[in-house]
Amino acid sequence: MKRCTVILFSLLMTLIVSAQDHKKFSPKKFQADLEDFITREAHFDQQEAAKFFPLLRELQAKQRAIYGRMRQTPKPGDDAKCAEAIGEWDKANIELKQLAQQYHKKMMQVVPASKLFDAIMAESRFHRKMMKGWRDQNAPFPSSGKSKDKRR
Repeated sequence: MKRCTVILFSLLMTLIVSAQDHKKFSPKKFQADLEDFITREAHFDQQEAAKFFPLLRELQAKQRAIYGRMRQTPKPGDDAKCAEAIGEWDKANIELKQLAQQYHKKMMQVVPASKLFDAIMAESRFHRKMMKGWRDQNAPFPSSGKSKDKRR
């Protein structure tokens, strides 16, 4: 009986540890899944994918740098400084859009515009799908006070 309990406990612990490993975020896996999804949705052949994805990765790296700057902006103490911070935030958003526009032009030189359009839409769908999956797996976002529970 004792042996059976030890085996069951060991099996349970192994299952718990392996389940936790699957929840860890892997940037490499995320990028690979994104690229696979875009390749399928935009119907890229190998040559198109080989030319497109280095540009996409370059764009994403530059976007991450801008988002990093935006995230590091603390809330200022007074209205004048807040207005200034909002202006900087707006400039960063414009910079993001201009950067995307620049790279879209470069990308249209390596893939047809119709496939680029499909790739842009696929990237958006992929991110929404992943966010929905993370939301469903993890604790829900902070409540806005509205509950989906109809028992109230």
